[in-house]
Amino acid sequence: MTLLHDLETTILSRKGADASSSWTAKLLSKGPEKCAEKFGEEAIEAIIEAVKDDRAKLASEGADVLYHFLVMLAARDVALDDVLTVLAERQGLSGIAEKAARPKG
Repeated sequence: MTLLHDLETTILSRKGADASSSWTAKLLSKGPEKCAEKFGEEAIEAIIEAVKDDRAKLASEGADVLYHFLVMLAARDVALDDVLTVLAERQGLSGIAEKAARPKG
């Protein structure tokens, strides 16, 4: 178990909970589209901090990105392990070769 797995477990435990009881429950209650939108907002904030070269703020925004990514996955019933499996399959491949091997369309 990793910290990300622990966070995923917490997020999943909030699915269907009272939206007034937690931020995660509130996000999930708004549906997958809102979860994806929030993930995008956090990703942009992380990009801004990376451009500014503010390491502390980038680390903080990176944590927000990871959290909101896991919420987005949960909203679509995609497990973190599914993502990790894809990463494991790509391990050792050149990024250029991996991208070229992806199905077109």
